[in-house]
Amino acid sequence: MDSKEIEKLRKDFPILKRLVNGKPLVYLDNAATTQKPRQVIDAVSAYYASSNSNVHRGVHALSEEATEAYESARKAVADFIGAESAEEIIFVRNATEAINLFYYAYALHKFGRGDRLVKTILEHHSNFVPWQQLAWSRGVEEKIVNVKQDFTLDYDEFEKYAAGGRTKLITVSHISNSLGTVNDVRRIREIAEKNDSLFLLDACQSVPHLPVDVGRIGCDFMAFSGHKMLAPMGIGVAWCRGELLERFEPFMFGGDMILKVGLKESEWNTLPYKFEAGTPNVEGAVGLHAAINYLKKIGLEKIHPHGLQLANQCVSELESPGIKTYSPPNGLRSGIVSFTVPGVHPHDIATLLDREGIAVRSGHLCTQPLMKALGVPAVTRASFYIYNTKEEVGKLADALKSAKKVFV
Repeated sequence: MDSKEIEKLRKDFPILKRLVNGKPLVYLDNAATTQKPRQVIDAVSAYYASSNSNVHRGVHALSEEATEAYESARKAVADFIGAESAEEIIFVRNATEAINLFYYAYALHKFGRGDRLVKTILEHHSNFVPWQQLAWSRGVEEKIVNVKQDFTLDYDEFEKYAAGGRTKLITVSHISNSLGTVNDVRRIREIAEKNDSLFLLDACQSVPHLPVDVGRIGCDFMAFSGHKMLAPMGIGVAWCRGELLERFEPFMFGGDMILKVGLKESEWNTLPYKFEAGTPNVEGAVGLHAAINYLKKIGLEKIHPHGLQLANQCVSELESPGIKTYSPPNGLRSGIVSFTVPGVHPHDIATLLDREGIAVRSGHLCTQPLMKALGVPAVTRASFYIYNTKEEVGKLADALKSAKKVFV
């Protein structure tokens, strides 16, 4: 993406015009959530202004319009990720709920003592804690793949842990939210296939940045959130192979997931409604549809290279005796750069950056086991997206130099 293209699309984001502490906003917390373009804001507003109604439950015009908008969004998501059918798309609140759906609707019923699951030290708590709980409650053996000194996964360890015929699940993030490591999902798929294991993919940091096709990747289940890809908060996606999804038990009861209710027994609805109990987030689905259209118009193939370019610049400008970066080698990283200033708590760094209008994330980034493995309590993270510029990376580097002087 060239500078003219970036400047043009920045005009679509109203929040980028505001000041923070009297300084122009430099928003570098995109791995947590992205800002929203006018096209998404307008789509949600138009839905509320003209078509707001409950879906699937009325024959009046507004209900039919809302239903059409909701189901059109489902079809758009299916097309966006290469799903075979829109019936494989389940709308949830976020990726956390999507992973918990797999946990409660399938894993709790199908896995038990003697089975094994393999996860990695890179995982967000949302893809770490559920399997910890499965080990505790069902006696499933957990194996945790570590990272090497270059912050990439130890695939030899992956192979060793998955072997033996007892591994029922391999779960991994496509891109680490803390280190920006791009994991070799095709190699992981091969490991899963070799060991007849299910493969669950946390795609929160990949779907917004690069083309993700579930068929080509070969995973069995995938989770991602709308708010990390320009869409509103409160809308996420659980995708699952239809054949596997048919074997899931209901996740929640009530509303659209019910087909028929008697005094002593009930019958569940067909896919995907079997897993969408209660009134759904229709406006969130509308906003997600608009976000997908926006990203397709830009060209998804442009987004990852842009973020990578900024990350490479950031690593180059930050690496110095006074700053330590935690970033994998070029070619295996994404638009995420985590760093520490020795002797200074990341929260203090983030506070000083905020005074300059620069928004970054600090803390353990919902990856406490990874922080322990790295030997730090927390890091500061800069994460880039389509509207970020080389100039903003320069501002971050200059602000960090000034911040370091405060603690000298």
